[in-house]
Amino acid sequence: MTPRKPSPAGENDPSEPLRLGDLQLAILRVLWAKGEASVTEVHEVVGPERGSAASTIATMLSKMEARDLVTHHKVGRQFVYTPLVEEDSARRSMVQDVKTRMFGGDPLELLSHLVREEELGSDDLSELKALIAKKVREAKRGDR
Repeated sequence: MTPRKPSPAGENDPSEPLRLGDLQLAILRVLWAKGEASVTEVHEVVGPERGSAASTIATMLSKMEARDLVTHHKVGRQFVYTPLVEEDSARRSMVQDVKTRMFGGDPLELLSHLVREEELGSDDLSELKALIAKKVREAKRGDR
């Protein structure tokens, strides 16, 4: 069986944000990094850091497959899982959800919160300033 290509988050219902639990996100991070992995390979990474049994990982992967987050194919007696959601799309969907639910959809409120509440060093602030300057230049070009 040929694995399906990863799709944007929320492709089945774009109005629904992608909501992932900590274990699901940890599993997807392994799959995004490796491209594909067996339960054993996922467990080698996730198990020690989370204290999860291989059977828990296998169960979660089955649940994630039912949600169209991953798919699998067989290699010998093992299932090898591939992500069906792209990392950037998942991040975008999850941040959009936080922005909507916690900040009334206002990106400035979200960004203000992050700047106020996070411990940002001078390098972080310089990088943030450069990103803002780049966005301002892009916006000005778009206004022409």
